[in-house]
Amino acid sequence: MPDDDLVFKALADPTRRLLLDLLFERDGRTLTELETQVDMTRFGVMKHLKLLEEAGLVVARKEGREKRHFLNPVPIRQIHDRWIDKYTEHQVTALLDLKNELEGNEP
Repeated sequence: MPDDDLVFKALADPTRRLLLDLLFERDGRTLTELETQVDMTRFGVMKHLKLLEEAGLVVARKEGREKRHFLNPVPIRQIHDRWIDKYTEHQVTALLDLKNELEGNEP
Protein backbone atom coordinates (compact mmCIF):
# COMPACT_ATOMS: atom_id res chain seq x y z
CA MET A 1 0.00 0.00 0.00
CA PRO A 2 1.50 3.41 -0.93
CA ASP A 3 2.42 5.75 1.94
CA ASP A 4 -0.42 8.19 1.14
CA ASP A 5 -2.93 5.36 1.41
CA LEU A 6 -1.59 4.35 4.83
CA VAL A 7 -1.82 7.94 6.06
CA PHE A 8 -5.36 8.40 4.74
CA LYS A 9 -6.40 5.07 6.27
CA ALA A 10 -4.87 6.07 9.61
CA LEU A 11 -6.58 9.46 9.58
CA ALA A 12 -9.95 7.96 8.62
CA ASP A 13 -10.60 6.66 12.12
CA PRO A 14 -11.79 9.07 14.87
CA THR A 15 -9.96 7.17 17.63
CA ARG A 16 -6.66 7.43 15.76
CA ARG A 17 -7.26 11.14 15.18
CA LEU A 18 -7.91 11.52 18.92
CA LEU A 19 -4.64 9.74 19.71
CA LEU A 20 -2.80 12.11 17.35
CA ASP A 21 -4.48 15.08 19.03
CA LEU A 22 -3.41 13.79 22.43
CA LEU A 23 0.18 13.46 21.23
CA PHE A 24 -0.01 16.94 19.74
CA GLU A 25 -1.06 18.29 23.15
CA ARG A 26 1.76 16.47 24.94
CA ASP A 27 4.26 14.38 23.07
CA GLY A 28 6.01 11.33 24.48
CA ARG A 29 3.05 9.66 26.17
CA THR A 30 3.08 6.04 27.23
CA LEU A 31 0.45 3.49 26.27
CA THR A 32 -0.98 3.71 29.79
CA GLU A 33 -1.33 7.49 29.53
CA LEU A 34 -3.05 7.25 26.17
CA GLU A 35 -5.27 4.37 27.28
CA THR A 36 -6.75 6.45 30.11
CA GLN A 37 -7.93 9.05 27.56
CA VAL A 38 -9.72 6.60 25.24
CA ASP A 39 -12.77 4.48 25.98
CA MET A 40 -11.36 1.14 24.84
CA THR A 41 -9.15 -1.69 25.97
CA ARG A 42 -5.38 -1.50 26.16
CA PHE A 43 -5.20 -3.98 23.30
CA GLY A 44 -7.46 -1.77 21.17
CA VAL A 45 -5.27 1.28 21.76
CA MET A 46 -2.19 -0.80 20.89
CA LYS A 47 -3.75 -1.80 17.56
CA HIS A 48 -4.50 1.84 16.71
CA LEU A 49 -0.98 2.92 17.67
CA LYS A 50 0.48 0.15 15.50
CA LEU A 51 -1.44 1.42 12.49
CA LEU A 52 -0.33 5.00 13.22
CA GLU A 53 3.27 3.79 13.41
CA GLU A 54 2.94 1.91 10.11
CA ALA A 55 1.69 5.12 8.49
CA GLY A 56 4.66 7.00 9.95
CA LEU A 57 2.42 9.32 11.98
CA VAL A 58 3.72 8.06 15.33
CA VAL A 59 7.24 7.10 16.32
CA ALA A 60 7.74 4.93 19.39
CA ARG A 61 10.89 4.93 21.49
CA LYS A 62 11.66 2.58 24.33
CA GLU A 63 12.89 4.22 27.52
CA GLY A 64 13.71 1.63 30.14
CA ARG A 65 10.58 -0.41 30.69
CA GLU A 66 8.32 2.14 29.02
CA LYS A 67 7.59 2.80 25.40
CA ARG A 68 6.92 6.44 24.61
CA HIS A 69 4.95 7.58 21.58
CA PHE A 70 5.77 10.73 19.62
CA LEU A 71 3.83 12.54 16.91
CA ASN A 72 5.50 12.74 13.50
CA PRO A 73 3.70 15.53 11.60
CA VAL A 74 5.74 15.10 8.39
CA PRO A 75 3.32 12.68 6.63
CA ILE A 76 0.39 15.03 7.34
CA ARG A 77 2.35 17.92 5.88
CA GLN A 78 3.17 15.85 2.80
CA ILE A 79 -0.54 15.07 2.36
CA HIS A 80 -1.29 18.77 2.72
CA ASP A 81 1.32 19.76 0.16
CA ARG A 82 0.30 17.04 -2.30
CA TRP A 83 -3.48 17.08 -2.00
CA ILE A 84 -4.61 20.37 -0.48
CA ASP A 85 -2.17 23.09 -1.51
CA LYS A 86 -2.48 22.50 -5.22
CA TYR A 87 -6.28 22.67 -5.10
CA THR A 88 -6.42 25.89 -3.09
CA GLU A 89 -3.67 27.86 -4.85
CA HIS A 90 -5.97 29.09 -7.62
CA GLN A 91 -8.56 30.38 -5.13
CA VAL A 92 -5.95 32.15 -3.02
CA THR A 93 -4.42 33.77 -6.10
CA ALA A 94 -7.87 34.91 -7.23
CA LEU A 95 -8.58 36.42 -3.79
CA LEU A 96 -5.25 38.27 -3.77
CA ASP A 97 -5.93 39.60 -7.28
CA LEU A 98 -9.39 40.77 -6.17
CA LYS A 99 -7.95 42.41 -3.04
CA ASN A 100 -5.35 44.27 -5.11
CA GLU A 101 -7.98 45.36 -7.64
CA LEU A 102 -10.38 46.62 -4.98
CA GLU A 103 -7.63 48.47 -3.15
CA GLY A 104 -6.33 49.95 -6.40
CA ASN A 105 -2.94 48.29 -6.03
CA GLU A 106 -0.97 46.96 -8.96
CA PRO A 107 -0.35 43.16 -8.81
